[in-house]
Amino acid sequence: MWKIEDAIDLYGIERWGNGYFTFNKNGDLSVRPTKKDAQTIDIKNVVDSLAAKKIKFPVLFRFPQILEGQIKELNGAFSNSISEFKYNNTYQGAFPMKVNQRREVIEEIVRSGKKFNLGLEVGTKAELLAAMSFELGPEALLICNGFKDDEYLKLALNAVKLKNRVVIVIDEFSETRRLLELSKTMGVKPLIGIRVKLYSRGSGKWAESGGESAKFGLTTTEMLDCIKTFAEYDMFEQLQMLHFHVGSQITEIRRIQKAVKEAARVYAKIRQMHINIKYFNIGGGLGVDYDGSKTSSDASANYTMQEYANNVVYSLKDVCDEENVPHPTILSESGRALSAYHSLLVINVKGDKNGNHNKPVEMRGNEPHILRELFDGLKEINIKNYIEYYHDALQHREELLSLFNLGEIELEEKSKGEILFLQICEKAAAFARETENKSDDFEDLNKLLSKKYIGNFSTFQSIPDFWAIKQLFPVVPVTRANEKPTQYGTIVDITCDSDGEIDKFVDLKDVKEILELHELNNGSYYISILMLGAYQDTIGDYHNLFGAANEVHIIVDDSGEWHIKQLVNGDRNCDVLGYVKYNTSELLSVFESEVVQAQRENRLSKQDAEDILNNYKDSMNQYTYMDL
Repeated sequence: MWKIEDAIDLYGIERWGNGYFTFNKNGDLSVRPTKKDAQTIDIKNVVDSLAAKKIKFPVLFRFPQILEGQIKELNGAFSNSISEFKYNNTYQGAFPMKVNQRREVIEEIVRSGKKFNLGLEVGTKAELLAAMSFELGPEALLICNGFKDDEYLKLALNAVKLKNRVVIVIDEFSETRRLLELSKTMGVKPLIGIRVKLYSRGSGKWAESGGESAKFGLTTTEMLDCIKTFAEYDMFEQLQMLHFHVGSQITEIRRIQKAVKEAARVYAKIRQMHINIKYFNIGGGLGVDYDGSKTSSDASANYTMQEYANNVVYSLKDVCDEENVPHPTILSESGRALSAYHSLLVINVKGDKNGNHNKPVEMRGNEPHILRELFDGLKEINIKNYIEYYHDALQHREELLSLFNLGEIELEEKSKGEILFLQICEKAAAFARETENKSDDFEDLNKLLSKKYIGNFSTFQSIPDFWAIKQLFPVVPVTRANEKPTQYGTIVDITCDSDGEIDKFVDLKDVKEILELHELNNGSYYISILMLGAYQDTIGDYHNLFGAANEVHIIVDDSGEWHIKQLVNGDRNCDVLGYVKYNTSELLSVFESEVVQAQRENRLSKQDAEDILNNYKDSMNQYTYMDL
């Protein structure tokens, strides 16, 4: 008998969910924002509530308490390591805004991070303008990275006048003298960091962003020239941070160890030059286990957050003690690890596609022999002979196609043959599951028989990393986990692009090309795509002019009751038209002129003209997704 535990194991939800997600006894997807069983949110209940309020899907769910939980977990991990290894300094973080610039997200991160002196990291003028509006904790840092023109530097120096804890990081050697000249002209002494280019590289999809060919960072020669330039301006005391970054989503812990040790040597040698570097900034890279395999695959990480902290603290302390230099304050710019878990997308399924092969085939008696062979095969296939009969059916299908191409059978006969072939395949696949036959033949058969579930969403808008770099995200049904899934499928979106399809799914030992789902009935069916909080909000595009989804921000109180903290409306058609420089007032004016002209020429009645114009106006203000 199928049990909830079977669903939990099948989808791996407790392997990749980090304690936040599970299925409840009713078979519904549940979220524990505080990791406490007493504070659990049944997503089906929220979906039903939203549907009753006429809020249209797809809907992006955010859980602010998960952001708070991840901040606590990361700081707790470093606190444990510092205590265990007797490290003689502290840890603090800075959230990189590029990971998720959404105001509501940054507000929650700043609020939850104040007690930990969590700061912000920016890489552009626009991000800096936004960051300057937030009140950070007293020891929190506002770190300015990225390539910088004079306007960026001036803005950062003005931020120094308002916030004492602004650090301007020199990412490219030519910034050095420009920064120091502007600092002198404006009478501002900023805290300054230098980003060092290491030989060490990360692992995974972003490994190329580190190493000798990295886009950012100073070579050893440039770093020494930079230090000499600081001496010219008598600014040694302002050089307080050493920064490095070896790539996002580092999958192997040994790569982190190696990078920290190399950077620690650089730090020690600079300290021995009587330059009092205070902060050792290890950048980002803390991995998230999207598939639950705890391996070095691109969608995973072979270490935990605590193991990450242990390796950073121990490796840095070991080098510092050997070189007899003070232990610096450890700082990281971990964005993915803090934000990935906090949001998920719920989509409603419009239907499925796999051809109409369930209809019975009526034989008149005068059909070509190939149809009789397939018809007899369908009647005679059983659990003992299904392998042989399936292989026979493959040969019969080839013969059917050859006969059609030679003009010897008609379309109706070809249709009957295709239906019979697929019905044999259905039976063979069922027998293969019953006998636990997992040979390549029947894995391929499952793909052949899989359905395309039509989801009301845009891959390009909501999960752009899946389309662009095949980043895996967990996908699970919102309900019916207490029922054994009997179908295999992929999920296609509603864009007019064949790339708009989720056809890779997380698995413990492999990457699945089809997902176990349920037969659609007359009721609604919802699917959730999870762990979308890092990058997906900010790099989604408007392919086919599908816009941002409706959002709900949900919290759970001490009594276990959930509440919608905030509802954010998604894009309307007029919004996305504006993004691509259409003036909706002008569009309306032009269209209205066309309707009036058609009415004058008696091509439209007055009522039709009025109805068409009202429909156009109404459509401008409608949600960009389908109304299902």
